[in-house]
Amino acid sequence: MTRSGHKYIEGIRNGRQVYIDGELVSDVTTHPAFREAVQSIANLYDIANDPANRELMTYDSPKTGEPVNRAFTIPRSREDLVLRRKAIRRWAESTFGLIGRGPDHVAGFLAAFASAPGVFARHGQRFADNVVRFYEHVRDNDLYVTYVIVPPQIDRSKPAHQQEDPHLYAGVSDEHEDGIVIKGAQMLGTGAAISDYVLLSCIHPLRPGDENYAISVAIPISAPGLKTYSRRSYSESATSVFDYPLSSRFDETDSFLVFDDVFVPWENVFVYKDVNVVRSQFFETPAHVLGNNQAQIRFWTKLEFLTGLAKRVAEMNGVDALPPVQGALGELAAHAAMVEGLVRAQEANCEVDSNGVAWPGKAELYANMTLQPHIYSKMLNMVRDLSGGGLIQLPSSHADFKNPGIAADLNRYVQSPGTPSQQRVKLMKLVWDIVGSEFASRHHQYEMFYAGAPFVVKGHMYRNYDFDGAKALVESALSGYDLEGRKDLETERDLAGR
Repeated sequence: MTRSGHKYIEGIRNGRQVYIDGELVSDVTTHPAFREAVQSIANLYDIANDPANRELMTYDSPKTGEPVNRAFTIPRSREDLVLRRKAIRRWAESTFGLIGRGPDHVAGFLAAFASAPGVFARHGQRFADNVVRFYEHVRDNDLYVTYVIVPPQIDRSKPAHQQEDPHLYAGVSDEHEDGIVIKGAQMLGTGAAISDYVLLSCIHPLRPGDENYAISVAIPISAPGLKTYSRRSYSESATSVFDYPLSSRFDETDSFLVFDDVFVPWENVFVYKDVNVVRSQFFETPAHVLGNNQAQIRFWTKLEFLTGLAKRVAEMNGVDALPPVQGALGELAAHAAMVEGLVRAQEANCEVDSNGVAWPGKAELYANMTLQPHIYSKMLNMVRDLSGGGLIQLPSSHADFKNPGIAADLNRYVQSPGTPSQQRVKLMKLVWDIVGSEFASRHHQYEMFYAGAPFVVKGHMYRNYDFDGAKALVESALSGYDLEGRKDLETERDLAGR
């Protein structure tokens, strides 16, 4: 079968340089900042590796014939997209949509790269061969690849090559017969500390002169000179699973990566000093749409989770029969159903390209991306409204229930009809951890800027909407009348006379 959770854990015990709270982490699989996220990723691998999920989660490798994860599918039809979605959805359900950059995310980018090797061959056939070979290696070994594709926020008014120091943004500092050397930094390495490889590239537009930064390379997280600086851990500060049921288990962490003269062999180089190809890899292959299709399957699951929480709270508080509450719940459900519908519409409106690869419908995909920050923000506030002050007035920790005197008061005063105190508190702490905790705030920010600045996402929507069809309706309306009155009836009579 595929990689097991145990093999994943053993695979990331490899001397990587991960730093948090001023210290080098000796083992990310046991450190309190990372171990629970590692266990959550291991659980994903175990789900895929379960023989009972063989058909749902895997397909046969074209190279070895062995089962490989459907996340690596190069879709050739609508049916392939549906099968891929069902597998991704199964993983998302196990994390309630809270692992944003799991092993299935960059898998879609790599599959898309390998589906269009001609894009990479523009700068040399060896780069096309490299990307296909690496994709097959990662697919057949079920490896976890994350990415860093955004430069640091230093001086965004200047292009990469005009920064004060030429090695602030990650780029090529030297070239050798057997490979290249990378120096600089790149940000937003979500999940990087606990992955196998990082894909270093740049999705921001680059200009002539930025060639040293116009690269796409794969680097093991354990590579000498690669330093991973994690943000604050929400898992480590979670006092218990009961009090922080989401923070404690699903904090995948985000990291800032520094490449201190990191050597990359030529076989792991896919784009080299080509400003045009580094952009084309995302948009002339199905990478951007396949990667974001996975993200929207996850997002749909997350919204369904929020909607379910709101319904449970309303039922517990005995207000679910009130028309205003039912209206609010209906609106929450409508948002979740719309995102789901747009995911399914991407499959229904897929287009097969000249390479025989099925692209999810782009207009539907970018519509979801455009609406995502608005929907998530609104739904969080609606869940807060339905929960009211009950989110704030909660026992300090699970330990209160272990003190008989405190527990007696909690059991008397902090309860609802049919819901004992512990169960009420358990539900409300779950709600708090998705709408009000530090972990929740990070997820809010994450969904707001998931695909970049809002104008960038809206630009994608602008470029992929059928404005010609929309304008044709306008022209039809304008042609139906003039100064003398209606023309459409005359046209209809003429047509009828024929």
